[in-house]
Amino acid sequence: MTEEISGPAHLPPSEIPQPQPVALTDLRPILAAGLHDFKRAPFYGIAFSLVYVLGGLVLYAVFLASGQSWWFIPIALGFPLLAPFAATGLYEVSRRLEQGEPLSWGAVAGCVLAQKDRQIPSMAMVIMLAFMFWVFVAHTIFALFFGLQPITSSTFDMLLSGPGLMMLLVGSAIGGIMAAVLFALTVISLPLLLDREVDFITAMITSFSVVTANPMPMVVWAALIAGLLFLGMLPMFLGLFVVLPVLGHATWHLYRHVLPRV
Repeated sequence: MTEEISGPAHLPPSEIPQPQPVALTDLRPILAAGLHDFKRAPFYGIAFSLVYVLGGLVLYAVFLASGQSWWFIPIALGFPLLAPFAATGLYEVSRRLEQGEPLSWGAVAGCVLAQKDRQIPSMAMVIMLAFMFWVFVAHTIFALFFGLQPITSSTFDMLLSGPGLMMLLVGSAIGGIMAAVLFALTVISLPLLLDREVDFITAMITSFSVVTANPMPMVVWAALIAGLLFLGMLPMFLGLFVVLPVLGHATWHLYRHVLPRV
């Protein structure tokens, strides 16, 4: 790598220090640090969230126009799987605030665009494949319980039936397992890939190791993320304008707590 650019986009190969433990008592100040970063640079959080929110609204409009709005339910439930990748720009904002580097749209956007030559696109592919697989699984589960009949306006009544409730139970269990695995692979790996020069496999292994070494705090953190993202999606995704930036910045601070600067 011979060209130097603003931010950590081109770095020599990095050694990963020994991860620090995470306690339940660490989560409150980490979340508070995320809120503090959002308050310091709100326009960046709102702008990056706008892409995510508009994507959700476009998907809903497409399903509504095609008369298949009920398929938006599994899409919406799987949408948070994409949140870690959507927050990449927020990690760069927090990194700059942390190091006292100047904030500008050119610097932040330039660093994010520079990631195309690094490992984050590989992680994005992992996340997208997981999302697409979840949609396939959701369709398959529906077909197993209700056959090949189309989803119509009576689908809500079907969901309240015995088979419908069982389908929701099975789907929630499978979706929860998939989300837990993806969370373990990405919660530390994405900010790690932005901050240090490592390959995405090493980053995922590091992230998974951190989660398994701190099971209770990380389960609470995952539940907090899922709950806040769900609440943020309820009013037509508009709550994500606050929830996504705060969680994105907070994830950076969680990463920095686990792998402090050396």
